[in-house]
Amino acid sequence: MFEGQPKGLYALALANTGERFGYYTMLAIFTLFLQAKFGFTAATTSTIFGSFLAFVYFMPLVGGFLADRVGYGKMVTSGIVVMFFGYLLLAVPTSADAGKPLMFGALFLIACGTGFFKGNLQVLVGNLYDSSQLSGKRDTGFSLFYMAINIGALYAPTAATKVTNYVLGKAGMHYNAQIPSLAHQYLNGTITAEGSEALSTLQAVQGFAGDTATFCTSYIEKLSEAYNYGFGVACISLILSMIIYVVFRPSFKHADYNSKQAKAANITETQLSKEETRERITALLLVFAVVIFFWMAFHQNGLTMTFFARDYTASSVSGLDRIGFDVVNLTFLLIAVYGAFSIFQSKAARSKGISAVVVLASIGFLLWNYSRMSPEMEILPQIFQQFNPFFVVALTPVSLAVFGYLAKKKKEPSAPRKIGIGMVIAAIGFLVLAAGSVGLPTPDQVEATGGLDPNQLVSPNWLISTYLVLTFAELLLSPMGISFVSKVAPPKYKGAMMGCWFAATAIGNYLVAVIGYLWGGMQLWMVWSVLIVCCLLSALFIFSIMKRLEKVAN
Repeated sequence: MFEGQPKGLYALALANTGERFGYYTMLAIFTLFLQAKFGFTAATTSTIFGSFLAFVYFMPLVGGFLADRVGYGKMVTSGIVVMFFGYLLLAVPTSADAGKPLMFGALFLIACGTGFFKGNLQVLVGNLYDSSQLSGKRDTGFSLFYMAINIGALYAPTAATKVTNYVLGKAGMHYNAQIPSLAHQYLNGTITAEGSEALSTLQAVQGFAGDTATFCTSYIEKLSEAYNYGFGVACISLILSMIIYVVFRPSFKHADYNSKQAKAANITETQLSKEETRERITALLLVFAVVIFFWMAFHQNGLTMTFFARDYTASSVSGLDRIGFDVVNLTFLLIAVYGAFSIFQSKAARSKGISAVVVLASIGFLLWNYSRMSPEMEILPQIFQQFNPFFVVALTPVSLAVFGYLAKKKKEPSAPRKIGIGMVIAAIGFLVLAAGSVGLPTPDQVEATGGLDPNQLVSPNWLISTYLVLTFAELLLSPMGISFVSKVAPPKYKGAMMGCWFAATAIGNYLVAVIGYLWGGMQLWMVWSVLIVCCLLSALFIFSIMKRLEKVAN
């Protein structure tokens, strides 16, 4: 799996890991922050969230065009600096009125910085494999790179949760998902009698002795401050990313060239006719049209799936369910998985023995840590977002082993075919969530009553299972799509085509808000069914043009 990969891959992957850790720490709590601090409705939150994600993934198109002229490395370092100042603005505690313009300014900087950084870093990774000796390792390289991204994302929700709990704890409070919405309803005079009764009970549980208005104001203020400190974590991670990028630059410096620089340095690039260039760009645009709907569905994890975790899912777990909600346990599980793969892949008996010891030790530490856990464990909504990156990291070696076996048999599916299969699997993921949502009241009904009765809350395993299935889809689609772009894109348009990949992602992210608009009076199973239909229609489309895409890919 790691054998024969260029050293520059690991340097670029680590730099991206730090940046993604900060980004996903911010994203884990962003919609919760919007509703807690400003009291935004689900529709307004959806608009802001979808627009921000769209802008984040549209800006790589601008960054790609700029990099095709001034160089990829310069754009990467510029992006880190711009992002840093964006996260810094988000980390500043303010009043709600003063905080709105500051927040929108911060989001603008984060989106611009991400646009300069994200796509161009991936072009550098693709350039590492332009030589004939490494071209056959491109798909594996991008899978490893994608795995590194998710290592950063794995620990982000835990970081956000720890910071939230610490700040609230210092104020003598603890997190409750119902309080922010009820507090805003009380302060603006829209609370129902049922909601008022629920709020009084929650105030008593918090041990707050003052009047209700003071409690509402204090809780909103302290929870918002906790989220501000969570955003500050991103600043620290970006500093680490910059250090890694600068220190290890010699390992990938040779890949930092655009088409103009390659010509000046006498680097040989594939020469294409106008017809070939047109065919490749057309094929890429068709793939981009399909992935729009995947990202529309997948990035519900930060919006409606977070709402589902907050409003419909049990807020505590016991028994074996506790294992996945402790990131230390997940870390030991990952070590065991990679140790097991090392046993089968190692050729020397000594290496196999060391791997076996690592597996046994990690399982031992897992059991020891599990035995120390409380019988019942409180969970926050954002913690569910750690399951997707965990599954990505855990399943990447499985994916590589399966496709490596198929490649030896000359039966490995092409990148476009993998994307089509991924869309079908994504539909299955939301089918799981639809099944778990049958019979639940609508979000409007939940808000009117101040929250569900604890007996009505569903098992966390519904969301975890959905994340697992969506991860299978993601592994087939995202790293393979990026690899396909880096392979097929005409040399002089590499940056622009990678930017177009992210622009397609941007459109999908903007459409995330459409599902947020449905979050209210519609039955939940119907909301998820919209996503199922979109994924299946996209799969049908890409399979209908498969021969055309595979011709270009080959």
